[in-house]
Amino acid sequence: MERFLGRYSEAIYCVMRLMVGLTFAQHGAQKLLGLLGGQKMPLGSMPGVAGIIELVGGLLIAVGLFAGWVAFIASGEMAVAYFMVHAHGGFWPVVNRGELAVVYCFVFLYIASRGSGRYSLEAAVKKGPPSH
Repeated sequence: MERFLGRYSEAIYCVMRLMVGLTFAQHGAQKLLGLLGGQKMPLGSMPGVAGIIELVGGLLIAVGLFAGWVAFIASGEMAVAYFMVHAHGGFWPVVNRGELAVVYCFVFLYIASRGSGRYSLEAAVKKGPPSH
């Protein structure tokens, strides 16, 4: 399978980054805007700050702009969220309902290690306009 899919690894990475970023941004939209069944949180509160990281960070990760740095911050936020919100509910993430925080944490750590990638806004900006 790796021999076949490996040819498309940059495109697959781009789609993964896009989907994970947009999904993460939805959590921020809940906290900051009260959308998608969420409740607006004050900006200066911990959920408000988390919402900023999630909404803005998720969108930056999705488009691939400063994705490595932003993903590193988001990974840390998810680690903090896991230990502050979920870990007290037991050892296993599936029991304490923290599996999404764990998955986001490690996916963002992977994105932090790879950066924005070939198919990203960052790569397009670095490349510059086409010359004639």
